[in-house]
Amino acid sequence: MRYRNDLYQSTNPPEDKKNNTPKHLFIGIACAVLATASYAFFSEKTEPLTPETIALTIPDLTTKIEQTGKRDSLITEPDIPAINPIAQGSSNIPTQSMQSLTTIWREHKVKSGESLSAIFSSNELSKLDLHNIVHSNDISSQFASIIPGKSLMIGHDLSGEFSHLIYKKNAYAELKATKLDDGSFKVELLEKELDQRINTATGVIHTSLFIDGKNAGLSDNIIMQLANIFAWDIDFALNLHEGDRFSVIYENLYIGSEFIGPGKILAAEFINQGKSIKSVRYQNAEGKVSYYNSGGNSMRKAFLRTPIDFARISSRFNLKRKHPVLNRIRAHKGVDYAAKTGTPIKSAGDGKITYRGRNGGYGRVVIVQHGQKYSTLYAHMSKYRKGQRVGSRVKQGQVIGYVGRSGLASGPHLHYEFRVNGVHRNPLTVTLPNANPIQAKYKADFLEKSRILFQQLEQLGSTQVAVTNIPK
Repeated sequence: MRYRNDLYQSTNPPEDKKNNTPKHLFIGIACAVLATASYAFFSEKTEPLTPETIALTIPDLTTKIEQTGKRDSLITEPDIPAINPIAQGSSNIPTQSMQSLTTIWREHKVKSGESLSAIFSSNELSKLDLHNIVHSNDISSQFASIIPGKSLMIGHDLSGEFSHLIYKKNAYAELKATKLDDGSFKVELLEKELDQRINTATGVIHTSLFIDGKNAGLSDNIIMQLANIFAWDIDFALNLHEGDRFSVIYENLYIGSEFIGPGKILAAEFINQGKSIKSVRYQNAEGKVSYYNSGGNSMRKAFLRTPIDFARISSRFNLKRKHPVLNRIRAHKGVDYAAKTGTPIKSAGDGKITYRGRNGGYGRVVIVQHGQKYSTLYAHMSKYRKGQRVGSRVKQGQVIGYVGRSGLASGPHLHYEFRVNGVHRNPLTVTLPNANPIQAKYKADFLEKSRILFQQLEQLGSTQVAVTNIPK
């Protein structure tokens, strides 16, 4: 004890003692640490690595590899919970867990027309790994549906072996493939929990559905959903009138407090020229989703009223029209929709392509046959949809080509014809066949679940009328 007292006792003046104490204290602590380390080093009994000492090695390893510049980037694996799997009471170190603690990631942005096979080839990845991924389980085939502009994250372990593939489908869902010890892959769809918050909006048509929808606070996505719901009953290029009204009940999606984007329209009403059309979204026990009116009849008809969105009618059905290029009387057996070159053209109904090619003054043409009775024609296209040919089956609303001015055309537009048993009919006034109503076994369930939504639409409409009628 005398030695220690002498060590810290000073014969210097008081002002010097204040300055030297921290120095002596540091020396003492350093000696203690050195002694402890020496004991651990020379001890015959070797202590096992603890979770804490393992965790300390990871940042040092990360820094070392990042400084070499030999890899693209070294980061902890995306979306792995911040939990040390070894610190859960186990003294063993699982190989799989250790491999996932650090992964070297390379981002590949998907280009237009690029397949998953081409991406694997350009990144020098094994075809066997590709085969094992896409045949892993029922959901792994979704990797084949990658969208241009989105990214694939390609992961390698520290030995350089391919270990992970991640495709972020949207803000809340990603497809992830993880390589297992036997060379196979575990493929899973990881989805963050979404908070669905119900919103409502009402609006009055003064200019167009798009502009007045934006003025009512609706996003582009919700406006397009609204147009698609009523596409069989309302021609938004022709039949909108000043004072028409709409009401919408829809979802907004959140993860925590972060707004992700709009969800689905749950119910909507459109009052067109004084006629009210109401619709509610319903999903049956088999997972099929559609929109129905209050009687359980599907909003979907066998044909769309118009095959192009938000276009302007430049020429109507007229058997005595003067041709704008030939400058002589020539029957116009369809409707012309003026739109920008490249605007998508949709098939008006389910059917099969029976003609696809040039046809004189019509330019580039597609003809779709819908069963035995109906057919539709689409002319003056700038180009066709890739991957389709004569004999291809198409669904209602599926893009089949793009607006142009091929053939005898004074400007870019779509010429659209509707034929019944080979006879031309006015697409704007022809009676369209209805789709099937809701199945009888789901009718009672639909009426019960839709009742509240129809009541809310009624209240929204009444509130809107009351506000609109307030004297200014």
